[in-house]
Amino acid sequence: MTSFTSSGDDQAFSAHWQTTHDADDHASCLQHWKQRYDQLTAGLFSGSFEEFWFDNLQVFRERTNQSVHEAGQAWEGSRTFGVPVEIDGKGWYCGQVFDLNSIITLKGGEEMNFRTPKVQEILAVTTDANALNDYALQVEHRDIEAELDGKRILPSTPEQAAALRDLLGTVMASLRATPEMLRHAAMRKALEQAIYGSLIASIGAAPEHRPAPSCHTRQLVVERAREYMNAHIEEPITVADLCAELRVSRRTLQYSFQDVLNLNPVSFLRALRLNGVRRALKQAHGGAGSVADIAARWGFWHLSHFASDYKSMFGELPSETLRSVGLRGD
Repeated sequence: MTSFTSSGDDQAFSAHWQTTHDADDHASCLQHWKQRYDQLTAGLFSGSFEEFWFDNLQVFRERTNQSVHEAGQAWEGSRTFGVPVEIDGKGWYCGQVFDLNSIITLKGGEEMNFRTPKVQEILAVTTDANALNDYALQVEHRDIEAELDGKRILPSTPEQAAALRDLLGTVMASLRATPEMLRHAAMRKALEQAIYGSLIASIGAAPEHRPAPSCHTRQLVVERAREYMNAHIEEPITVADLCAELRVSRRTLQYSFQDVLNLNPVSFLRALRLNGVRRALKQAHGGAGSVADIAARWGFWHLSHFASDYKSMFGELPSETLRSVGLRGD
């Protein structure tokens, strides 16, 4: 077993990896779940498991080489989503066929009844159900728990399954490479919101009942958004922050920014955060803080994308900005 656990009193996050050779041992890997795994196919069992906990989220990947029957429950008050990375054949999940393009869900306290394919690798996230639903209501004006009522496999498309699989896979790879970045609250917040956004998108689009905002309303939304940004210029503001402050949906925010500034709010906020990183790099006296550490403080969790965006914006890599500060002796 290889493990890494957060240090300090706050216990902001934890991470661990494990290999298993017994179905019972594998079932016990997942923290705060009540599970029993019964091996159904003959042969030596081999499994691998990795898990990251931070704030409202438990993100994990597990792989098994034998068909097993999984029974049990997730922790009370939670909502789980899972999407396969690789499977050999089809499985059976709560009375429905499970294949490569299935996105499964489970509410905390509900009984899981899952017969897996012989080989299965799955990415999953368990979160506080109220936190996810509050985010969806605030940002998308959708009641996700009502939409999921009674569902165990989402009516998603292969494209939606692929998008969720890619996002969770990228998150896991980033956390595996640099788990220490979860010490930063802005990083945890950015990751949570990225995952929540992807989960909501995987559930499908709810019909839009509200009319598009008028030109005057759009102008007002952008003005209020910029006022808020100026008042919090040293903070890594997110789209969800703006939706909460302005009490508008992501869609209204998108309409408004696109119409008034010819730029979507995500790109606008990314530009502000990149400028924040640049100022921090220029003020990093005596090598105080690495590029990865400063980027994490501003909520950039995908370091290769961050470096590419930074170079596109400023014409140099963030490491070059930091190096130039040291050469000047600032």
